[in-house]
Amino acid sequence: MDTATARRARFRAYQYGARTSSGESVTRNCVSSFHLIVHMQIVFNILILLLAVAASGLIDRLVHVPLPMPLIQILVGAALAFAPLDLATQLRLDPEIFMLLVIPPLLFADGWRIPKREFFRQRRAILMLALFLVLFTVAGLGYFIHWMIPQMPLPVAFALAAVLSPTDAVALSGVAGPGRIPPHLMHILEGEALMNDASGLVAFKFAVAAAVTGVFSLRDATIGFVLIAAGGLLVGAAIAWAVSFVSSRLSQLPGDGDPAAGALVTLLIPFAAYLFAEHLGLSGILSAVSAGMAMNYAPIAHVGPLDIRVRTQSAWSLIEFVFNGVAFTLLGMQFPHLIAPVLIDAHHSGATDFWTLLSQLAAVIIVLYALRFVWVWLLRWFASRRASRQGVKGAVPGLRIVALTTVAGVRGAITLAGVLSLPIALPDGTPLPARELAVFIASSVILASLAIGLIGLPLLTSGVRRGVDPHAQEERDARVAAADAAIRAIDGELTSLSAGEDTARAAAAGDVAARLCDAYRHRKARLGEEQAQRQQARLTESVEVQMRFAAMRAERMALVRLRGANRINDVTLNKLIREIDLSETALSTRAGKRRL
Repeated sequence: MDTATARRARFRAYQYGARTSSGESVTRNCVSSFHLIVHMQIVFNILILLLAVAASGLIDRLVHVPLPMPLIQILVGAALAFAPLDLATQLRLDPEIFMLLVIPPLLFADGWRIPKREFFRQRRAILMLALFLVLFTVAGLGYFIHWMIPQMPLPVAFALAAVLSPTDAVALSGVAGPGRIPPHLMHILEGEALMNDASGLVAFKFAVAAAVTGVFSLRDATIGFVLIAAGGLLVGAAIAWAVSFVSSRLSQLPGDGDPAAGALVTLLIPFAAYLFAEHLGLSGILSAVSAGMAMNYAPIAHVGPLDIRVRTQSAWSLIEFVFNGVAFTLLGMQFPHLIAPVLIDAHHSGATDFWTLLSQLAAVIIVLYALRFVWVWLLRWFASRRASRQGVKGAVPGLRIVALTTVAGVRGAITLAGVLSLPIALPDGTPLPARELAVFIASSVILASLAIGLIGLPLLTSGVRRGVDPHAQEERDARVAAADAAIRAIDGELTSLSAGEDTARAAAAGDVAARLCDAYRHRKARLGEEQAQRQQARLTESVEVQMRFAAMRAERMALVRLRGANRINDVTLNKLIREIDLSETALSTRAGKRRL
């Protein structure tokens, strides 16, 4: 007769699909249980990371200290690194996974959002900063680091200089704040940050290859860079065009499909562009940027189905917040484990080594910013000479703009991901010389650049005259042209509807057309040139907007009460609330433009 212990053992074996008579099955059960625990731990860590990102948003709203969001997220990540959960050791920043999952959607969104007209107008300045400044920094800073730290081989010093050269647009916008940097300069800085990631990482790739193999060819590196960059741009644009073409054709099919599928396809574009380009040996970063810029010109992005566009915009707002938060929170989690051990080892080695390390770090930061200042000043000097030959005086900004451009060179996630991808060992198995020192310097430069930007940008932008918004007049003209087009379309539709014999339908069409045309004529009056007419139109619109907001709030409360009384269900409630939300969104945008 079986004992109770044997019965329980057989039950466990049956439950996990194991045989109690086999030692191999018991081992398999243990391994399966271990894998389950590991997977659960990974899921738990990711949920904690997302919670930390959400907490950073709440802290930004609750704490009345003017700290930029990236810095708050870095501080939250550093706090998690010291927490008993030990998340920093379990969520190590894997450069390859980070570059695949986090960077492409952020670059795609930046490429989509950046003003294309200003980008192409400033293409010369952007190219000089995104390409030639990177090469200037790699050469100048690389030789300086090797001269100052002889134990760091020259290829490793070049690799470190290469990952220190790219700037971070997200960190810059967070540190600078909205509207502080003049718009034309912000367009240049955003374009530089979009393009110099690729140039810096390609230079890093060749420097690492030289460090590992000991072979370097300037001719091969130049040709390889051009092919990698141009190929990445072409691949990204081709993928965006293909997705736009297919989406446009599918949107014309009869029937009502689920818009979530179309929104999901748009969200997958940056990953597809990055993976295809990397598979072909091209620049995945430039491919993601190119795809974002190309998608902004696609018809599906602006005149496609409304439900797809609304869902896509909402999804991208969430994705940008989450992925930016994850990037900077992970940075904060890694910093204590990358910086503290090197400082502690130098401190234990003696006061001389400790202060030598800090002086070397300070020298790298000074030379990095000095190279940027010199390059920007040279660009200003050549531009002023060219403008003076053309008879233009005072067309080039002064020394403050040069200093502002220099201080705006904030480093971020690309720098840390790049330096962490340095190989640990050479092909013969020996450790890569000075790798830990390079990681320490790169991590410290990121923190220092954030601090310099946080302190320097407000000082340099204080007292800067904003002047008149250069886009205000063209926006006013565009609104007037759109109103004229709408009035003409209404007149044409009225003629078509009144052509039949149905007098009731013709009368209804005339009444509706009159009301719609009055609304558009009122909009034109508000945008007109006569001051008294504009003031009266603005006053009328302000009262109308206030009443509409009150009416929408009342609509929501009435719908909630009807749902509470079980007179409508949740499906009806959600549908009607969404309609009100869309109307309120349009009205809020309209109210925000009343100054025009």
